[in-house]
Amino acid sequence: MTTILNEIEISGKSLMKNRQCCVRIVPSEEGVIKFFVEDSSEPIIADVDNVVSTNHCVVLGNKRNKIMLTEHFMAACAFSGIDSLDVYVSKSEMPILDGSSKKWVELFNEAGIEKQNNKKEFYTVSEPIYYLNGKTHLVILPDEELNITYAVNYEHPDLENKWIAYNSKSIKEKANEIVEARTFGYLKDLKKFQLFGFARGVTYENTLGLDKEGYTTELRNEFEPIKHKILDLVGDLYLTGINPLNLKAQIIVKEAGHAVHVIAAKMLKDKLVKI
Repeated sequence: MTTILNEIEISGKSLMKNRQCCVRIVPSEEGVIKFFVEDSSEPIIADVDNVVSTNHCVVLGNKRNKIMLTEHFMAACAFSGIDSLDVYVSKSEMPILDGSSKKWVELFNEAGIEKQNNKKEFYTVSEPIYYLNGKTHLVILPDEELNITYAVNYEHPDLENKWIAYNSKSIKEKANEIVEARTFGYLKDLKKFQLFGFARGVTYENTLGLDKEGYTTELRNEFEPIKHKILDLVGDLYLTGINPLNLKAQIIVKEAGHAVHVIAAKMLKDKLVKI
């Protein structure tokens, strides 16, 4: 079990509804990440079985409340090695901050992360996991180390038939490239999404806009949108209760999104084997 040493708090606007939201993060010794929404005493456990929607973002819920946009926070927990927190949220959506996991990781480091002497536990899969649907693929195979390959083919000059691959060593060495990768979307689709009540908190600072000519702002690193897809994948797979960075598996993904990540996470949860 790993948690933070000190309580931390941050406020910011939400991406979907553009509402001000305050988050208070408290150390925990329960070994799970729990969300408490709008002063509710009934927690929402960060578990794939509690996913109630993947429409534009991951939404966790119980009978009384829901919490939107959990993926960036969960990815930050994964990269920080944190698995035990109580998270108190004033609204039903986590703040978008800068559109990545960077600020969450910085907050964890400022609060201090409890150092455990326990030996790190590794997992693999008891049998291959496949999800194939048209152009979308997600495959998880047993391997001797973690290997993640993510491929995209978007209508964009930089993102046509492109892929990025990390192994267990390079994902540690280049973790910052993934952690700082911002959410993105096509500029032409923004007004349509906003008419349907989504993406109302989009700004040039928190979202990387794609158009036919390039990007609405300068990239933080090469192929930033693909690295954000890996960030989302890590956050979504962490809902299995096992840090995906501790998997010894080959994960191959092509043009997936939150819905497919969650389907794979549900299958993965049932096939995890401790090494």
